Amino acid sequence: MLNQVIIVGRLVKDPEVKILNDEKKVSHITLAVNRNYKNLETGKYETDFIHCTLWDNIAEATVNHCKKGSIIGVKGRLVTRTIDLENNKRLNYPDVYAERITFISNIKEPNET
Repeated sequence: MLNQVIIVGRLVKDPEVKILNDEKKVSHITLAVNRNYKNLETGKYETDFIHCTLWDNIAEATVNHCKKGSIIGVKGRLVTRTIDLENNKRLNYPDVYAERITFISNIKEPNET
C-alpha cells in the first residue's frame, strides 16, 4: 500500500515555527490550490485549502524562505487528525505530513531587489 501525496499551492499566510516541549520544531501551514475547472454556476475557479504539518528542518527552511503567496510543492503522507469537540463530538480532517518541500516561487519584500 502507498500513502503519498504531492501538492503545489500558494501559502495563505506567513508560516511560523513553534518549538515544542521536546525541542522539536513544527509549522502548520495551509496551501491554496486552485481547481483546474470552473464552477458551472458561478463561472469561477474554486480553491481547495490543504492543511500541512512541517517538522524540524523543513519547518525552519519554509519559515526562512517563504511568505504569504509563495508557491511551494509539498510531498508527504496523508493523515487524519481528530479534534475533540463539546458534547462528545469529534472532528476528523485530513492533514499532510510533509517529507519534502520544494520552493517554486517566493514573494519578495517591497524593498528587496
